[in-house]
Amino acid sequence: MMISAYLAVFSIGAGLPLVASLPIIIAGTVVVGLLMERIAYRPLRGAPDVAVLLSSFAVGQILQNGTLLVSRLASKPQLIAFPSPDVLNGVVTIGAITIPKVNVASFVAGIVLLGLLTVFVTRTNLGLSMRAAAEDLPAARLVGINVNRVVATAFAIGSALAAVAGFLYSVQAGQINPYMGFTPVLKAFIAAVIGGFGSVAGAVLGGYVLGFLEVLVTSLSGIGDLLPAGSVSPEVRQFLHDWLPGGLASWRDAIVFIVLILVLLVRPQGILGRREQGDEG
Repeated sequence: MMISAYLAVFSIGAGLPLVASLPIIIAGTVVVGLLMERIAYRPLRGAPDVAVLLSSFAVGQILQNGTLLVSRLASKPQLIAFPSPDVLNGVVTIGAITIPKVNVASFVAGIVLLGLLTVFVTRTNLGLSMRAAAEDLPAARLVGINVNRVVATAFAIGSALAAVAGFLYSVQAGQINPYMGFTPVLKAFIAAVIGGFGSVAGAVLGGYVLGFLEVLVTSLSGIGDLLPAGSVSPEVRQFLHDWLPGGLASWRDAIVFIVLILVLLVRPQGILGRREQGDEG
């Protein structure tokens, strides 16, 4: 996501129109994703999961600090204003509802890309091979599936989707920095866990659950105001008012992680995930 944002700054900042910039953004991000797969992940295929996890952290640090170094060498500030295209600026008014154009574009792009991804993984030989490799890599090799090709395709598709997400996310934020990708990717991971790994519909549902929860928590009053009248003594209520935030917005991330823990305790496979054979329960 961060790489796509910087590619967008360079291409749009150079005066290229959006229709010419998008292919550059997507292609450049896909190339970086394929290089990551070839250098950092393919040599570790079959290694313990913790090795792959540590490699992913290392790749993230290299991308972040490499981008920071290039920015400094180019005499650019760490925080760069994002040149949003005019077509995504402004709002759309529907009756009494006002919606930013970039939100409408994000929703439409998400629906279209989700539909294309669903068709790909359920209706094409390569998509079915990808699902088979994700289910059981050794078995996929035994039936003649080219695992390297399948995994590289998955990285290319994931990078292309991340490029679109990074571009739209940058338009909404209005600024970019080398560390901008960590928070959205962390929340995407949480959404996938809540919805259920291995399910496209589960990931979408988990994203909406996470978004609804964050908006709900942000809109609620402080704990002292939420307690019904007479449920606690005036001294306790005053203590809560004095020592706890007046709103729950500052507790948003903590509450999200609490919900994640509860989901893992009650339904470890996620809302739409499937329980593996042999799991206790």
